[in-house]
Amino acid sequence: MRRWSRWVKNEDGSAALEFITVGLILLVPLVYLIATLGIIQEQTLGVEAAARHTARLIAQASDPESAGDRGEQVLAAVVEEYGLDPESVEVSLVCTPVGAECPAAGATLTVTVRTRIELPLMPSVLGLDESTAIPVEAASVQKISRLWAGG
Repeated sequence: MRRWSRWVKNEDGSAALEFITVGLILLVPLVYLIATLGIIQEQTLGVEAAARHTARLIAQASDPESAGDRGEQVLAAVVEEYGLDPESVEVSLVCTPVGAECPAAGATLTVTVRTRIELPLMPSVLGLDESTAIPVEAASVQKISRLWAGG
């Protein structure tokens, strides 16, 4: 029984050390996960907002010139507001029926916005920042009025 009591006395304070060690081992990845998911959600909402607002403003424009200007302005505003990388944002406009001038009266406008979200704390060594980037895409569809002045 003496040996047992000596052994127990030698363990004084080790529970606190174990608690701190295990806490850090679990806490650091959990904090990284939460921060990463927050960044991904913010950028995803930004891409969706860019597609939706760009499509809406192009469809409501009075002529093709103002449609292009308004689309670029709202896209720049959304990119800035959501902290998207302006150089990685790609925008494509497609009008149906195929062959219709885009935008045109009575056409259906589809705006697709794509970007890549780089994970936080990823080093650029060996291209890890590019290989771990997450592609995000959002599309929005708007019907352009048949009475649109541009067509």
